[in-house]
Amino acid sequence: MDNNSPFALWRWLDTLSNFSNFLEGFSYTLSVAFLALCIAVVMGVFHALLATSKFMILKIWARIYVEFFQNTPLLINLFFLYFVLPMMPVVGVTLDVFTIGVIGIGVYHGAYMSEVVRAGILSIPKGQFEAARSQGFSYIQSMLYIILPQTLKIILPPSTNQAINLIKNTSVLAIITGAELMYRVDSYAQSSLNYAPAYIIAGVLYFTVCYLLSFFVRRYEEKLKKVHLSR
Repeated sequence: MDNNSPFALWRWLDTLSNFSNFLEGFSYTLSVAFLALCIAVVMGVFHALLATSKFMILKIWARIYVEFFQNTPLLINLFFLYFVLPMMPVVGVTLDVFTIGVIGIGVYHGAYMSEVVRAGILSIPKGQFEAARSQGFSYIQSMLYIILPQTLKIILPPSTNQAINLIKNTSVLAIITGAELMYRVDSYAQSSLNYAPAYIIAGVLYFTVCYLLSFFVRRYEEKLKKVHLSR
């Protein structure tokens, strides 16, 4: 193979010599993704409860939240936290890139998670709500002890898809000089010109964690189906 080829052996060897640096960035990525996912789940469940409540003002707020983040790019939201928030006269808060990633990505994906949870709640038969009320449960108690546990099985596949999208969207942090995987890969590729091996390795790392996540969820779904059929 031509030594000037983007896939030349020496390029791969040089790229692999920096693999530990990529792993550090990948660890950073997974940390951001995990914490952002926790925020997304909390925001999603909270706004789904608002969206399915009886109070119109709460439904309106939940709709505004969902529509705003579903119809604006993630990058613009991150730019706002990184560039605009520190210059605001009243707030004037400067956040580090890690915090911006966790909050920005978490709140952004919380809007999508909210729709997933809301759809799961609405799929539960109304008789479940009526039975809960007849037993003296409040709205919150009904949700916590009866509705949400049943909803979990329904929303697991779409929630996993959201988690996978969240992990991949952490790469956007490279635009605001984050220390995650794509930033490190970009920095190495631009300095060494070994673009092909660097981006292939990054793609493999992303694919591995996303595939494993979807694989274990599929296995869990298969177990649920077997339990359901055995009844």
